[in-house]
Amino acid sequence: MDVQGACHCGRIRYEAVVDPERVTICHCTDCQELTGTAYRVSVPTAREAFQLRQGTPKVYVKTAESGAKRGQAFCADCGSPLYAYAVDNPATYGLRVGCLAQRSELPPKRRIWCRSALDWSNDLSGLPQRPRE
Repeated sequence: MDVQGACHCGRIRYEAVVDPERVTICHCTDCQELTGTAYRVSVPTAREAFQLRQGTPKVYVKTAESGAKRGQAFCADCGSPLYAYAVDNPATYGLRVGCLAQRSELPPKRRIWCRSALDWSNDLSGLPQRPRE
């Protein structure tokens, strides 16, 4: 599936090809801290299937619990997280689904690092809902 992504302010834009069957929710504590919320939703793309079309992301390198170094690309102007990759072998980029124009067509297919999941994040169906505010 062809996707187009951009940061919130629009200074960084990219295109990629992804497999919708590989969309994942990650509940690890790094994802919680890096997003400022309960989890991160991402989809991988092969490095050669990714094209940066505009702008240059800033990269923060985070060393994971495993010792692996992950580059976290984000917009230096608006702060939008864009993608992550293994610093030692950037064969794939984990695109942040929230930045993709096609995000409504990319429902998660699996959840990982569930041992770190916040209990309240497992079922939000009982919360009151409003169409907008």
